[in-house]
Amino acid sequence: MPVYIALQAIFEGIGSIPYIWPILKTVPWIALLWVLKTFFSGASNLSERNMHGKVILVTGGTSGVGEATVRELATRGAQIVLLTQHSLSDPFIVDFIEDLRNDTNNHLITAEQVDLASLHSIRQFATKWIDNAPPRRLDMIVLCANTLTPGSKEPKSTAEGVELNWQINYLANFHLLSILSPALRAQPPDRDSGSRGASGKSGSKSRAPTQSPTRFSPGNAYATSKLALNTFALAFQKHLSTFARPDKMPMNSKVLLVDPGWCRTPGTRRWLTFGSLFGLALYLLMYPLWVFVLKSPRMGAQSFLHASMEEKFSRSEGGILIKECIEREFMRAEVMDEDAQKQLWEYSEQMVQEAEKRGATERAKAKKEAEEQKDEEDAMKEMEDYKEKVGKKDGQKKDGSRRAKKVS
Repeated sequence: MPVYIALQAIFEGIGSIPYIWPILKTVPWIALLWVLKTFFSGASNLSERNMHGKVILVTGGTSGVGEATVRELATRGAQIVLLTQHSLSDPFIVDFIEDLRNDTNNHLITAEQVDLASLHSIRQFATKWIDNAPPRRLDMIVLCANTLTPGSKEPKSTAEGVELNWQINYLANFHLLSILSPALRAQPPDRDSGSRGASGKSGSKSRAPTQSPTRFSPGNAYATSKLALNTFALAFQKHLSTFARPDKMPMNSKVLLVDPGWCRTPGTRRWLTFGSLFGLALYLLMYPLWVFVLKSPRMGAQSFLHASMEEKFSRSEGGILIKECIEREFMRAEVMDEDAQKQLWEYSEQMVQEAEKRGATERAKAKKEAEEQKDEEDAMKEMEDYKEKVGKKDGQKKDGSRRAKKVS
């Protein structure tokens, strides 16, 4: 058919082909849309690596970019440990893992309950992980968990008194990596290990170490948490690099930061809709536009996959920012400032200690109230049982007296 049309155009002229002019006018626009869609979709990961046997901890791996990253790594044979706030008996997590195992043909996918909004929950898991002899294998930690408070909503705090964006996006990662640091340092020298964290737009100004994150507005809380994460990541890389291994081998743990870009994820949808039903209606009406200009979760995961599988990063010094599968420079000078890194680390340690004390106090208070309530319920039950027994005895005495009267 194409040959016949070409011959007709040559011998009889282009005008002899039906609908040729509308087609010629439409094709450039279609080509332009395809080019723009390809541009907005971002770069694809071209690195390939055998991931069989590698143990990878993943936060935020049940939705969005994290889910796409987990799916790709599991397809390549990696052993995935999902850190999720859901109970392990929750039907959602049970079905999710079962479907993921079937889709990837990989049964080495498990989950651990870790609530990133609770420093106590993080400490329980991380302490249990490192309290193992010999040290458990840990090749990679992929931190995809993320939250973003819409601009129309008031900032929320966790049960331990920490602003939610600061807790999920930064402090939880700081706490988790700080405790798991010995596990990373204990890995054999021939094993490529380290952490890959989700970076982001850090547009807010840096705050003084003595200012509480709970005072941040929703507009800058997210950006501030990401700026802190970038700063901590470089400090954590220095912390790992300065460790002297007992075998005198070079340190093999690397910290890589990844910016996935704007993606069609639940978090982005919540931010675009301002957390309202009216915003959700507008989002649905404009969905064709979002499909066009926002990446799919799978394309957003490409930079994570590049950071996980590119061989050259294992020979680098770490502390690298990756966007669109390319190394990028940090745009904020505060990230590279060693004094800012030191102040942030000390401030974060102090905040963790204070938050854990508040959490312990609240748990002790709740436990005491529960015990008092249980004691009260037990006392009420004993009282009811006593009344029931007394009532039965009174009834027996009355029955006995009537029989005695009848006999007499």
